[in-house]
Amino acid sequence: MTGEPRIGDVFGEMLRDAYAVHVGAGRRPLAGGRLPRPVIEIIERDDGLVNGAPAAHYLEGPEHWQPYDHRAVDRVRGETLDVGVGGGRIARELQARGVPVTGLDTSPGALRVSRHRGVRDLVLGTVDEHAAGDCRYDTFLLLGNNLGLFEGRERAPRFLAALAAMARPGAQIVAQGTDPYGTTDPLHTGYHERNRRRGRLGGQLRLRLRYRELGTDWFDYLVCSADELAELVHGTPWRLVDVDDRDAPYYLATLRLAE
Repeated sequence: MTGEPRIGDVFGEMLRDAYAVHVGAGRRPLAGGRLPRPVIEIIERDDGLVNGAPAAHYLEGPEHWQPYDHRAVDRVRGETLDVGVGGGRIARELQARGVPVTGLDTSPGALRVSRHRGVRDLVLGTVDEHAAGDCRYDTFLLLGNNLGLFEGRERAPRFLAALAAMARPGAQIVAQGTDPYGTTDPLHTGYHERNRRRGRLGGQLRLRLRYRELGTDWFDYLVCSADELAELVHGTPWRLVDVDDRDAPYYLATLRLAE
C-alpha cells in the first residue's frame, strides 16, 4: 500500500456507478451492503483542499438544469461539437431538437454511458487529436464549467487554435465559466494570491480527481473572470462578442471566429 490512488478512468468509473444508481439497475455501489449510496466526485487541490460533489448532476435532464444551460443550448446552431460530453446530458437534448451533435471526451467510460443513453456520434480523444481530422463545426460547446479546459495562459491559445482548425466560417464557441473572485474565504483568496506569486492566474487550479481507489494525474483547470478571458482570447483566431452574467458568479461567454 502506497497511500496513493491507482491512476485510471476516474470520470468513467464514477459515471458508470452514478448511472447505475440513476436507473436502478446494474452494478451499484452499496452502503452497508444493502442500500445504494450516493456517488461522490472527489476533487483534490494541490494545496490540500478536498471537496466532494454528487455525480448525479452529470446525468440530469433539462428540467433540473441551471438557467444558463438552457440559454447556452438556445444559442446552438449548425454542426456542434460538445467538448467534454460526459454523461451526454447536453448532447441528448440537442439530438432531441434535431441538432447534429458530436460528443468528444477523453474518458472511455463516459462515452460508454453516453452511448447507452442514446448519444449517437461520439469520439474518444482530446481537442488537439480531433483537430487532426477533417471534421468541421459551426458551434463548439464548453459547458459544465468546461471553460476550465483553457488551463492557463500557455494552453489557452493552443486550445483555441485547435478549435479554429475545426471551425467553419462564422463558427462560435459557447462556454460556461465561473468568476472565482467574489469569495471572501481565506482558503480561496490565499490560493489566488499564491498562484499570482507563482506567475499563474489567480483561479488557475491544480487538481486531481478521485473515485474509490482510482485517481487521475494532476492537471490544470482554469476558473477565470470575464476580463481574464478577454485577455486570453486576444491575439487568437477568436473574438469575445458577448458575456451573459445574469447568473453571476456563473457566466456564459460567446466567442466568434474572426473574419
